[in-house]
Amino acid sequence: MAEPKYVGEILLIENSPGDVRLTKEMFKEAGFYGTYYVATDGVEALDFLYQRDSYVDAPHPDIIFLDWHFPRKSGEEILTKLNDDESLKQIPVIVLTGTGPELHDLQSDDLGADGYVLKPLEPDDLIRIVQEFSLDQALE
Repeated sequence: MAEPKYVGEILLIENSPGDVRLTKEMFKEAGFYGTYYVATDGVEALDFLYQRDSYVDAPHPDIIFLDWHFPRKSGEEILTKLNDDESLKQIPVIVLTGTGPELHDLQSDDLGADGYVLKPLEPDDLIRIVQEFSLDQALE
């Protein structure tokens, strides 16, 4: 088996611990690993990205995986903030959703994300994403 490739710093904005665990497992199965940061809702995610409060030393991630449904701030609100901010809109954002019809709607609406993927992520999805955004070269 080939040595896993480091793909950088990954922000998972996800409120389900099971989905976080599964996403990390899929990265491993796809042959990748990263430094993972988890925000469990939209307010925490924005605090992390804007380095506020306990996140003053938080890094800017190389990629963001954004669940679409949260209490307090929705995925759409987070994505809008990211796209309106020059310092953050360069970070690739992959929106995650749990249903096929919603995935189709999100893709059709093209809300400004760099990709839309059905949960749970599969290794093939991650391979495609890593290649598309050249993440496997993050520390080469």
